[in-house]
Amino acid sequence: MTRVLHVLDHSLPLHSGYTFRTRAILKAQEAMGWEVRGVTGPRYHAGAEACERFDDLTFHRSPGTASGPPLWREWREIALFERGIEAAVHEWRPDVIHAHSPALCGTAALRVARRHGIRCVYEIRAFWEDAAVGNGTGTEGSLKYRLIRALENRVVARADAVVTICEGLRADLVTRGTPPGKITVVPNGVDLTLFGEPAVRDGSLARELGFEVDGRPCPVIGFIGSFYDYEGLDDLIVAMPLLLERQPDARLLLVGGGPREAALREQAEASSAAHAIRFIGRVPHDEVERYYALCDVMAYPRKRSRLTDLVTPLKPLEAMSQDKLVAASSVGGHRELVEHGVTGTLFPPDDPAACAEALADLLADREGWERLRAAGHDHVGARHDWARNVLRYQDVYQILPVDKVQNGLDAAA
Repeated sequence: MTRVLHVLDHSLPLHSGYTFRTRAILKAQEAMGWEVRGVTGPRYHAGAEACERFDDLTFHRSPGTASGPPLWREWREIALFERGIEAAVHEWRPDVIHAHSPALCGTAALRVARRHGIRCVYEIRAFWEDAAVGNGTGTEGSLKYRLIRALENRVVARADAVVTICEGLRADLVTRGTPPGKITVVPNGVDLTLFGEPAVRDGSLARELGFEVDGRPCPVIGFIGSFYDYEGLDDLIVAMPLLLERQPDARLLLVGGGPREAALREQAEASSAAHAIRFIGRVPHDEVERYYALCDVMAYPRKRSRLTDLVTPLKPLEAMSQDKLVAASSVGGHRELVEHGVTGTLFPPDDPAACAEALADLLADREGWERLRAAGHDHVGARHDWARNVLRYQDVYQILPVDKVQNGLDAAA
């Protein structure tokens, strides 16, 4: 039986797109008969137990706290993380170490893997230097940006195999000199055993939010996720008055929170469409489907940037699995997931007027709704169901160069 140790930036019980993908991978691999565990670094679990169970999954924790000036602090963190991985390997003896970005995870994992002659896979979910730019904590081209990029390149070069979540990331790695045959794409997916049946619309909740006019349901545009600048929610708020000119009863539902929440609330209050915009805040994960059920269209107006052009998000797939119409800006990450006019609607990014027009046209074409919904749901089932996606890891683990593993075992003996 194959044992896979996943080296992670963070994990359950924290809730994020990162932890939901991790959970889906581990559960799907368990369903294949593999044994799986995770190990996280010291940054997110200071004071945690050495080994914890969440959702029937086991996570080892790396003790200690890194301190000091930048760069020194990160190298200290890698050293602490390395010890945590070493302890998990000593206790559990995995066959494969599967490290997930960022490069700090990959660096620590590679050190342990090479010492024990264990196969090492490195999975990139986003380039974290670009993610830092996108969430406002970094600057493109800065020293920190270039150092993170260089470290990532080093991890990719040394790993036995590389996984990315989309073609955009794969293509970028190839331009950096990574052999195409070394990279496998395992796309974002949905666990359809948990998220494949749309919830029933809660009429009382709809009325409480003012989503009915004269006893009739209003058309509702929704966004459920994190409020980062690159998500383009400011453009969606600007689009609302234009949308109301063609769809007077339309409403906008914003569920979630993040760095831009205060600014977005202020912008909405000043809008002529303020009466049509509702902020819910963050909700427990088990209540998310209640809010999906209120929405007709899920809108994803991401701004154009290196991050959004290269990385595919998870949320549009969740929306399709919930039989929701999807309207998204035509950045590269969305174009990998949504086929215009077939599984959803695409519109130019950074253009509130184009967003409003696309939403109005979609709301007006009710005869086409069922076709779009069915095509979206079928697309998720065929290409983004974790029960299918997980099979790609089997190929990745099996094609690792055996001679490298054997050499490592001989050296460790």
